[in-house]
Amino acid sequence: MHDASQTAWLHVLETDDLDEHAGAQPNWSLHYDQISHGSFAGKLTHVQLPDLRVVLESSTCALRQRGHIGQRQYGFAMALDQPGDAYFNGQRLDSESMMIGRSEDLDLSSPADFSMVAVVVDHALLNSLWERMYQKPLTAWLDHQLVVKMRPEVAQALRAAHLDLLSRITASPQVLADAGAVRQMRDAILIEWIAAIPAKVDISGLKSSTARKRVVDRACEAMLSQPDQPPTILQVCSHIGASPRKLEYCFRDVLGISPVKYLRAVRLNGVRRGLKRSAGSGVCVQDMAAHWGFWHLGDFSADYKRQFGELPSETLRRARDEQSAPTGSASPFLPGRA
Repeated sequence: MHDASQTAWLHVLETDDLDEHAGAQPNWSLHYDQISHGSFAGKLTHVQLPDLRVVLESSTCALRQRGHIGQRQYGFAMALDQPGDAYFNGQRLDSESMMIGRSEDLDLSSPADFSMVAVVVDHALLNSLWERMYQKPLTAWLDHQLVVKMRPEVAQALRAAHLDLLSRITASPQVLADAGAVRQMRDAILIEWIAAIPAKVDISGLKSSTARKRVVDRACEAMLSQPDQPPTILQVCSHIGASPRKLEYCFRDVLGISPVKYLRAVRLNGVRRGLKRSAGSGVCVQDMAAHWGFWHLGDFSADYKRQFGELPSETLRRARDEQSAPTGSASPFLPGRA
């Protein structure tokens, strides 16, 4: 069977569709919700090298990103531009933060106009290089979702090295056909990321941040269990056994937003997603709004336009037009052989 992780390729995308942005990241399963107001625009650059993917991602809106990026993979990421608060699995980020963790359970809340760089590496490759560098197997804390603090000069050098690699490859994608050059680039950038990890990593706060995130996850599950009948905050608190004050604290500490605002944003995202998916089925705006618990159509339409920069009827009409338009066959990939 052909192993896509052993094939070198370049994938570049610019889109104004949040679901396209999330779904266009090959072999990953990600779900994005738009939290802030305004029209979405996103950019992605993915370079796949043998057992390692190099990433640059940006978006104009605040997002919550969840999902997984493959089996037996490890991710390392950091912000390029962070004009507001950002949180990785319930831990606050700053300009010198590195996000580290296993690939199966990612949760990132980012502000508007956020961009980041990342690498995602196969366990076997990471372990092999780690043993060569440190003469010991992978450290156990890598299996957690963790934020570590780099020295400012180290963070700056890492950003520069990552962007330089992406710039060289996007300018000359034919280099991906050179197996020797590909492996040299792969090992060099992975070493940069590993070497940037501080010698001592403090995991003492991990237990409390995990507990707060667990409260948020349970609350979100309760909030969305019956989308057409969204519960009150008191009902959510009763269901999960937390006080309103604790719920508010956990949401702001994990997602940077109140539970009321978060629930409304997610429900609006649900309407938008439903309108796009059901465009050819005869579903109307009022049906989809009611399915997500919006019963006052005038207030709903105003909130929707404020959130996404267009009326729900415009979303539905555009989705219908896109369904009826002929589709092209061009691939967004520029493949090489590793």
